[in-house]
Amino acid sequence: MQAGNSTGKQRAGGRAKSFTETGRRAQIVAAAIDVIAEVGYQRASFMKIAQRAGLSSTGMISYHFDGRDDLMREVVAEAMRVADVYMRPRIEAHERYAARLRASIEGNLDLLAEYPNHLAALAEVLGNLRGGDPGMVAFTQGMEAILAFQVEQLRKGQQAGEFCDFDPWVMMRAIRAAIDDVVRRARDEPDLDVRAAGRELADLFDRATSATSATSTTSR
Repeated sequence: MQAGNSTGKQRAGGRAKSFTETGRRAQIVAAAIDVIAEVGYQRASFMKIAQRAGLSSTGMISYHFDGRDDLMREVVAEAMRVADVYMRPRIEAHERYAARLRASIEGNLDLLAEYPNHLAALAEVLGNLRGGDPGMVAFTQGMEAILAFQVEQLRKGQQAGEFCDFDPWVMMRAIRAAIDDVVRRARDEPDLDVRAAGRELADLFDRATSATSATSTTSR
């Protein structure tokens, strides 16, 4: 999923960026992610980001990005790219909808354990970007598309007889809210076992969605 990917400043009549320029941009984005995760969006100055990236001045950031919002959009895009690369194979390795749901829930929190700064920075940026920002609008539309896909997967699981009767939209919102709450808690409790939390949430929603569990409850 793309979240407002930036084209950056055009150089030499719009030529493609060189390998060195691409690498420098990636270096700056990585530094921005770490700084935002550590000190928050508001305190993540270009000076701090430049120092983390090992740059001699903030001018290097301004050379590669059209201002703060441009850099922040790239932070969001990079965090989402890492999430997609990490999550997609885990989910697509399963054929059954129930197994895919478990892989998605556990995978989200395994991702948090592996890339805590990416998710912390993502939450910080999304909580501070202006709603009318073009990159934010594109990201919001992309997230709504992802949610719609996830809701449809629950509906297909019901049609396949794997899930019981529930409102797929309400269930997916509940799943997302539960995962997001663990992400927020982990920011305040660095020692929180987020992988264990992922397993518990997966167990919880397995019971909540399973057609077998619903049948057992009804038959009592």
